[in-house]
Amino acid sequence: MDGIQAQLTYEPTVATRNRKPTRPNSIATWELRLGDFRFFYDVEEGVRIVEVQRIAQKRRNLFLFRGQQEDV
Repeated sequence: MDGIQAQLTYEPTVATRNRKPTRPNSIATWELRLGDFRFFYDVEEGVRIVEVQRIAQKRRNLFLFRGQQEDV
């Protein structure tokens, strides 16, 4: 939780080494990388709200959501 707060409190839509826009998908528009986990989120710019849509564990080239493989 500390990593999410540190990375997304200020300028959540600025690409960094750990933060990047995603390719078009149905999950979210941004991805945050913290260790083996990926946080997919959207940002409402007008009111500055960050909404985490999904949390995935990444193993090699696979994303696991609740233990199940899913494409992003």
